[in-house]
Amino acid sequence: MNRRQKTLISTVLTVLLLTVVIACGLLLGDERITTNLGARNISPAFDHPFGTDWLGRDMFARTVKGLTVSIGVGITAAAASTAVALALGMLAATMGKAVDAAISWLIDLFLGVPHLVALILISFALGGGMKGVVAGIALTHWPSLARVIRAEVMQLRSAEFVQISRRLGKSRWWVASRHMLPHLIPQLLVGFVLLFPHAILHEAAISFLGFGLSPHQPAIGIILSESMRYLTTGMWWLAFFPGLSLLVIVRAFDILGDNLRMLADPHRAHQ
Repeated sequence: MNRRQKTLISTVLTVLLLTVVIACGLLLGDERITTNLGARNISPAFDHPFGTDWLGRDMFARTVKGLTVSIGVGITAAAASTAVALALGMLAATMGKAVDAAISWLIDLFLGVPHLVALILISFALGGGMKGVVAGIALTHWPSLARVIRAEVMQLRSAEFVQISRRLGKSRWWVASRHMLPHLIPQLLVGFVLLFPHAILHEAAISFLGFGLSPHQPAIGIILSESMRYLTTGMWWLAFFPGLSLLVIVRAFDILGDNLRMLADPHRAHQ
């Protein structure tokens, strides 16, 4: 097999893994994560592959549901961040030097502030929860993609078909929506997929610190935060399996993003 075929197979397997995780999280019933004091602190076994916690809740079901919640938050936040990057990147490249300078300064400002610090401040200011986490991630993860889109649009401005449309009297909005946006779709898709690992890790981080999702939601950050109190008692499975599952999902999206970027690159797509 050539490199393209290997990349396609890897992409299909990654998408299949993510689809199975999401489907399992949606189909698993809540009875497996309800309190069952008769099955407390069971180590990993056939009936409970990830063991049970101090309340007798099945850790496999909690982990899968937590991954589903985290994936949902990550997808929503990454999509919002991509939309912000698209809007600001196109405005910077098409609305004149003053707007370009202002947005470039804003990009440098956000890139100079640590993501986690800004994310905690925004989430805390908005009262935490799902709304605060999504808004915080969306408002802190757009600068790098906005810079890429700005550079791409500035290249497209000098293209012959764009110059002809402007000479024919077409408005900036018409040129941007009909000529520039279709050329940006590959960059937007790859940027969205590559934003997701950062989004899900930062969501888990601030939930772990207590500034993110509600403790009543089975998110991975909540599960890891709760398990810290029981690690010294030998209940290692409470943190090991959820943490490993989170890393696998993050790595899967990372591989998917790299593969999409490779397939979208005309110089590497036919290798």
